[in-house]
Amino acid sequence: MPLPFLTADRAFEATDEVALPFDDREHWRRPYRPGPWRVAAAALCLLLASYVLFAAVIIALTGSVSEAGVVFGLSLLVIAGALRLLRMGVWVSARGVRQVNFLVTRTVTWNRVVAVRTVQQPVRWMGLPRTVQGQALTLVRRDRTAEGSVPLLTSHGADFMARPEAFDRAADSVEAWADEYRRP
Repeated sequence: MPLPFLTADRAFEATDEVALPFDDREHWRRPYRPGPWRVAAAALCLLLASYVLFAAVIIALTGSVSEAGVVFGLSLLVIAGALRLLRMGVWVSARGVRQVNFLVTRTVTWNRVVAVRTVQQPVRWMGLPRTVQGQALTLVRRDRTAEGSVPLLTSHGADFMARPEAFDRAADSVEAWADEYRRP
């Protein structure tokens, strides 16, 4: 079963001549692959869910169907969390840029974007409160000041930790989409 949210389109890596090598630009796509930290965390969550599902079957066989239903529901929550973890990141299309977090998804249309640029600044390490010096791809919107710019990607996030080339490719791809579609 193909899982399209796990793989980025290989056209971003295969060609350097065309910045936006897609026929269907209305389709939301992530211009990079999820990082190994994110995939490993989701795999561990799915492994935990398999044990919880097995426990639900054992509980159901012992005769307590209502308790088995609660444990089964818990396993479904863990599976949904793992899938949402894999879906997190920045997605682009001709309509705008979408930042998918674990609980919140924000979409900004290209006509509200002033600039998308890479800056050196303190960034959160793996999404934790600790900050380190790194790079961030920031989005400056028309309705906010430059201080209110939103970091889309960071070099020390779960997708790009210890992979600076991948961060540079992803940042360049999002900047290319912004240059193509935002209106001055």
